[in-house]
Amino acid sequence: MEWLWISLAIATLSIAVFLYLFNWYILHNYLHFIVRIFQEKPLFILPFGQPTPDAEEITLTTPDGLSLQACYLRTTKPRKGVLLFGLEFGSNRWACIPYCEFLRDAGYDIFSFEMRGQGNSPAQSGYEPLQWVTDYELIDFQTALAYLKNRPDRDARGIGLFGLSKGGSAALMIAAKDDFVRCAAVDGIFASLTTMVPYMKQWVVIYVRMAGSAKYCPYWYLRYLAKKAIRSIEKERDCHYPSLEQSIAEFSPRPLLMIHGGADNYIKPDMAKSLFDLAGEPKEFWLVDKAKHNQAFHLANDEYKRRVLEFFNKHLAGDAVAATAGSLAPKLLAAEPAPISSNPV
Repeated sequence: MEWLWISLAIATLSIAVFLYLFNWYILHNYLHFIVRIFQEKPLFILPFGQPTPDAEEITLTTPDGLSLQACYLRTTKPRKGVLLFGLEFGSNRWACIPYCEFLRDAGYDIFSFEMRGQGNSPAQSGYEPLQWVTDYELIDFQTALAYLKNRPDRDARGIGLFGLSKGGSAALMIAAKDDFVRCAAVDGIFASLTTMVPYMKQWVVIYVRMAGSAKYCPYWYLRYLAKKAIRSIEKERDCHYPSLEQSIAEFSPRPLLMIHGGADNYIKPDMAKSLFDLAGEPKEFWLVDKAKHNQAFHLANDEYKRRVLEFFNKHLAGDAVAATAGSLAPKLLAAEPAPISSNPV
């Protein structure tokens, strides 16, 4: 009996040593591929809009002292609500106009701003923005949200969120923790792990020497490698990459409309669906057939406008929403103002 326990102990130790050495081998030989690919910027044309003369131009000052450029577009109709627009990576604040003109015409004020290192907003020393959201972009969105809370003409019921790609992802992370955002319509958003792991699963056979067995690598281990890579990049770039997977679940029970291109070559539809599945009700997923990344608006223009307008009319405007938001208003307005200054240009 004693020899049996000794044999089991030796076998257990041998397995533990093998797993340790295997993991060291993988990290030593392949982690740098993940780190490099994560930091590659996608190749696409960045949209830049043109200034409109009736816009209120604004400078937002972040808690860490950066001056972000913003614009506030008032509706000429009786106001139904206020929308914070989250820009896609690299575009300027005026790029919101094609996406939001129909909403403005329908009675919504639009607020758009440029994150640090984007458009005319200054870059932060030592920080190069990528397409992935970091805590720095979250600071920028907190600054924008605090500004809308403290405007003299603020809507005490709260606001709606409309965002694209990186801007929609960052805005939703902030909105998840702030009930001042009543509902959210987002297009082309993405998270880290739900994007990285499927690509790792797909392309692992290209990089590893054990191609035959690599395809059987378990999902949990790929997640582990992705997290290790992200932690390594955080140290290298001196920033933190927060989890949209966690935030999207926290946004419920507020309504969410998630739009995605059916032919998106960057964030594949199954990646978007995996992220959507993490959200709580009420939620709606609209996959636009044949649309590439951030192209759903252009491909299905009329239907896009109809769905987005109906969403905000239902969940942000109207007596029922006003009554619900009114019950939350005392809590929202009693909150301590964020430590920022907001100065009209």
